[in-house]
Amino acid sequence: MLDRFKSLGMVKIFSDNIAEPLGISSSLVRKDFAIFGISGSQKGGYLIDSVCDKIDQILGRDKMQEVVIIGVGRIGEALMSYKGFYKDGIRIVAGFDIDVKKIRTKGNIPILPIDEFSQFVKKHNVKVAIMAVPAIAAQQTLEILKSSNIEGILNFTPVKFKNTDNMFINNFNIENELVNLIYFVNSQQNNE
Repeated sequence: MLDRFKSLGMVKIFSDNIAEPLGISSSLVRKDFAIFGISGSQKGGYLIDSVCDKIDQILGRDKMQEVVIIGVGRIGEALMSYKGFYKDGIRIVAGFDIDVKKIRTKGNIPILPIDEFSQFVKKHNVKVAIMAVPAIAAQQTLEILKSSNIEGILNFTPVKFKNTDNMFINNFNIENELVNLIYFVNSQQNNE
């Protein structure tokens, strides 16, 4: 949204400009900005570039975030091929798999054997992993990630895991998301 305001030639923005499209109050915008140290003035508003810089810093987009993928099947390969991560400061640096036929050390993103995982993440200081393995391998893969001090996981397996004190896990089950979407579409049709 802020990029859109910048493209319109705006340099400053007011809390009302942000609140209205989001359907929230301008006082909530001001309060949230204050919590994160984003300052402005009642008459002068907020400098858009300063707000963008602070939000990027809060989200970790002010420096490149290196991420690895465990499981280079269809989902893993699709994620490795996706070019949109880079604009958000995310770079997939390697994939890992147990299938020796998928191993390739050359190219933009190498695919390495899973037994090289711990050494790789330690050497490259990787803290975030995407898990895209079959359900049967999910628990074992989670243990590898834990023992390698991975701090965040985007879990594409159908097995749901809970956060720990040292690890944040975002479970994303495509099947559940699709079933949920179909339910709402069908509910809307039944109400018409």
